[in-house]
Order: sequence, then structure tokens, then C-alpha cells
Amino acid sequence: MAQQPIELILFRQLATNLAVPVFLVDERGDLVFLNEAAGDLLGIRFDDVDQLPFERWATMFRPRTPEGELMPAETLPLSLAVLERRPAHDTISLTGADGVDRTIEVTAFPLEGGGGRLIGAVAMFWERETP
Repeated sequence: MAQQPIELILFRQLATNLAVPVFLVDERGDLVFLNEAAGDLLGIRFDDVDQLPFERWATMFRPRTPEGELMPAETLPLSLAVLERRPAHDTISLTGADGVDRTIEVTAFPLEGGGGRLIGAVAMFWERETP
């Protein structure tokens, strides 16, 4: 694995101690870290997947609108944070690696280093309460 920018390393350290699920990607959109809370919600462990390319993680959970329509990878909040370098939020239904369907709220934002260079993005998410 290539050396990561210090900002990603520091954010990873912060995410390790957060109770909210966190999914961290590099400037290409490849997964570089998910914390334990995210692993619990998605039914995976980071130690088992290590890095996942964008093309893999963006489809492996079968992201759907709450109405059940498949969501193109480029419309996911974390994708928008990387591709458009802006914050994004959405409600997504997904199927965890454990086979459990969940509806989650996702907020994602880009991470920039010195000189405004894109170094990655982070998504924080939580399971939506059923009314």
C-alpha cells in the first residue's frame, strides 16, 4: 500500500475513536479506512477488506433509493464529495455484507490538503430510525 498523506492518516486516527460510522477514501475514491462502527453497520471489518477500489465498494452494498431504485455510483454522497469536491447528503438503502438490508443517512465531505489539493473524502452515516 502506498504512503497516505498525513491528513488522511490523522483523520483515520480520529475516526478510530468516533462512535459514529466513518468511511474514508483517498483522492481516487478508493476506500482506505472504515472504523469499527462502520464495519458493524455494513457487516464487514476493515482488517478483512483492507483497501477497496471505488468500483468495488460503490456497488458491493447494492445502494438504492429508499424507493428501491439502484443508485449509480457517481450519485452517492461520497462520490459527489470526491468528484465535485462538495459536501453531500442523502438517504440510502443498502444491503450489508452480512445480508441485512438497512436504510442509512449519509453525509460526506471532501478533504483538502495544502494548496487546496484534494486528498480524499469522508462519509459519516447512521442507520435511519424507522417511524
